[in-house]
Amino acid sequence: MKAVQVVAFGRAQDVVKLNEVPDVGSPGPNEVVVAVEAAPINNSDFMIIAGRYGYLPTPPATLGIEGVGRVVAAGSQVKNLKEGDRTLIPFTVPTWTERVKFTASWQRPLPEKADIQQLSMIGVNPATAYLLLTDFVKIPHGGWVIQNGANSATARAVIAVAKSLGLKTVNVVRREEVVDEVKSVGGDVVLVDGPDLAKRAAKETGGAPILLALDVVGGASTLNLMNCLAPKAVLVVYSAMSGQPFSGSALSVIFNEVSVRGFWLGHWGKTAIDEALARMYDHLVPMVASGAISAPVVGSYGLEGFPEAIAKAVHLHAELEHYRAKRQAARRWS
Repeated sequence: MKAVQVVAFGRAQDVVKLNEVPDVGSPGPNEVVVAVEAAPINNSDFMIIAGRYGYLPTPPATLGIEGVGRVVAAGSQVKNLKEGDRTLIPFTVPTWTERVKFTASWQRPLPEKADIQQLSMIGVNPATAYLLLTDFVKIPHGGWVIQNGANSATARAVIAVAKSLGLKTVNVVRREEVVDEVKSVGGDVVLVDGPDLAKRAAKETGGAPILLALDVVGGASTLNLMNCLAPKAVLVVYSAMSGQPFSGSALSVIFNEVSVRGFWLGHWGKTAIDEALARMYDHLVPMVASGAISAPVVGSYGLEGFPEAIAKAVHLHAELEHYRAKRQAARRWS
């Protein structure tokens, strides 16, 4: 069978190849074989390709960190899935290939009428959003969460999951033109980032305590979030889109007992029990099926079309990096 693999670490255009690989074979008693139907390109895939991720496989290695597919064979002891069911593929199983094999433990059959492309993207960003909102702070019903990078895919999922949990969101963006877009997907408050963010957030929330901040940007934006937090709140850093070291307030940490935590889905997945995985996806799958959680799709390609898919993703990534560089230059000259 075929698989899209990284053969060395470097530029995606140079080191990603479509290779023949051994078939997965028949399932063991507790395993299923799944024909992959859809698997997205994730930013983490590019970090792996470049050799800059928290986990790096030994090349040649199949890529893809999430996806969905159809069960084509099930082991004799598998009770929760049967041949013909559509199911999520665990994020520990590379998905840019024709077939995968894994132990079927927490998986459930997926709704047949749900958008397959949206289902294929549930394993990382919506999961991260759910865990960011449930694993760090117990926020009372009607309480507030603040996040930056609010037009990103994970942040959009945070908005939807927060609503499902009865929480409100302050959403911080870096340009005025996306404010209405974030409001349209359910953001309760949407503000453009800046050093006076705490004052504006307090005005919009009526001074309500904010117990959780989610940082995907880094740089000065982290400090702006921290300044919005109530005593004993938690700031969770889960990415650094700006590429800059984050700034923080020693006074907030010392006198307000604000905690700074890091989160990576890979670490959580190492110790997650089946019940926790099932509970999380049982919450998220209906939201994706209903359209409450969704992410834009710019194109769809088969395995043979991987060069075009990679090129498109690289182009979009380059446009984003160019925009970030322009903003950093503007800040230096302002």
